[in-house]
Amino acid sequence: MADTWIADDLPSERYRLYSRANAGEVMPDPVSPLSASYLFGTNAPCEMGWRDAYVEYGSMTYDEFEADRPNTVAVFGGYFFLNMSATRIFGVRMPGMTPEMVDLQYFGDMPGITPYADEARPTDVNPERSAQMGVYFAGALAKVDLPDLRADRESVDRLAARRPDLSELTEQELVDHARSFMPLQRRLFCRHIIVSTLAGFGLSMVSGVCGAIGRPELAMTLVAGVGDVDSAAPSWALWELGRIARRSPSVTKAFDSGPPGTIARLDELAVAGDENAAAFVARWHRFLHLFGARGLNEWELRSRVWGVDPASALAAVDRMRFADDIESPQERTERRVAEREEATAFVRTALDGDAEALGTFEAGLNAALLYNAGRERTKTNCIKAVHEVRLAVRELGRRMVAAGHLATIEQVFMLVDRELDAFVRDPAAFSDLVAEREAYYLALFDRVPPFVTDGAPPPVSEWPRKGGAVAASVPGTVLTGIAGCPGKVIGRARVVLDPGDPRGLEPGEVLVAPFTDPSWTPLFVTAAAVVVDVGAQITHAVIVSRELGLPCVVSVTGASRSIPDGALVEVDGSAGTVTVLELPA
Repeated sequence: MADTWIADDLPSERYRLYSRANAGEVMPDPVSPLSASYLFGTNAPCEMGWRDAYVEYGSMTYDEFEADRPNTVAVFGGYFFLNMSATRIFGVRMPGMTPEMVDLQYFGDMPGITPYADEARPTDVNPERSAQMGVYFAGALAKVDLPDLRADRESVDRLAARRPDLSELTEQELVDHARSFMPLQRRLFCRHIIVSTLAGFGLSMVSGVCGAIGRPELAMTLVAGVGDVDSAAPSWALWELGRIARRSPSVTKAFDSGPPGTIARLDELAVAGDENAAAFVARWHRFLHLFGARGLNEWELRSRVWGVDPASALAAVDRMRFADDIESPQERTERRVAEREEATAFVRTALDGDAEALGTFEAGLNAALLYNAGRERTKTNCIKAVHEVRLAVRELGRRMVAAGHLATIEQVFMLVDRELDAFVRDPAAFSDLVAEREAYYLALFDRVPPFVTDGAPPPVSEWPRKGGAVAASVPGTVLTGIAGCPGKVIGRARVVLDPGDPRGLEPGEVLVAPFTDPSWTPLFVTAAAVVVDVGAQITHAVIVSRELGLPCVVSVTGASRSIPDGALVEVDGSAGTVTVLELPA
């Protein structure tokens, strides 16, 4: 297997530490060449937007970046990595923060992390940068609303509503249309990084205060049930579809025949006058209109998100229809809101008389609540823009398949951005090349990238293959991770490796997964708790679990391979532990 790949980047010589932490949730699978070059490569929108964010809030200046390679992220062996050295500088320069606090938010509790002291650079400490950051974050912490995020959402939605008829554009116009989103994507991603940073900073403030009063476990309770979280919205919509399916015998029968063909069967019933079937179909199309950009690996342009292939969303509805009404996400959220309000009153009482600590707590809590919801909104805005690019490129791929130049639409994503113009002029010249790249790309799915690498990782040929043996847990085994959302639950573990195939997951079971992104969120609704192999305090699984009121533990190394499917487990989302109580029969 070749050890160089068209999508790979040069490692930074200045900022050497890279991690799959958080990055593995953003893009869990190998990155297609087009996604790598269009979104994340040198001078690409997301790399440049990230730099813009660092400069805007003051942690770095443009001259601190290397011009000839990405410095915030990188693709190695086809896999997406986060540059932790650059991220740690925020912890060095931000008043009240440390690199170790940054590590906790991004790395979680993963083994083998190079301590910051081993990579510290003399230039990391910069009083001028620290002063600018202090002023910027003081202003940000005082905000109580984020109208710019709503304006961004309206802007992206207008562009989607005014999307040209792609079938009428020439091939070059399709390429130009896709590229036209680059400036917008840079601006949106800059906003996403700024808001994400503020979310983490607010949570750190809250955690610090809770630790100081001897109640560190309250931190997660205090930021649960935020409300208006975009990544949770699809789950609520799917839940309502599940209610229709549960309450209507005719819709239930349509699902009982198996998810494939369900919508076609319901269309026939609707035409025949079945009001419940008609209501379901109408809601279903509304769901795809609102959330078609979301789904599995949604940052990846090649990915078949719900608007391209809705099968996984329909499979989630199939699971939800078996849940009782008491499992409603609305009721769960209301319970978490009550717990949050109780915990808030407790901390305020505990800090009575200490004006400085109380002020820190109030500012941190406001920031954590405001910016955690904001983080999901900025991500949604980015994803919608990505989807517009995806649709244009897929139309180009569709035409090339019809003309016999590509075997599948997805092969068009094996090109890098700089090749698109030549491909339009002479597509036949690329037919063999994209087929060769696709074969290599698909082989990368079988490899396990290193979690952390100092500089470039070892050659891909030396990476282990997926599915290696792991010692199974036995009764009494306690697996430790990071507390994500409070609560304690006992239930059967259901190990799910593919959100598009959740058929084994029953209501009230514990969802155990290697990672999660928004395509997994609908499965949270029927679960009693969530356990994830990787993750940290600001990752997707945690934010959505807090919104849906689910006990959640992340960064449980190897959980999806060591916890036997069907084992009885106790999940303590406050302590960050998973205890195996009994093996499956």
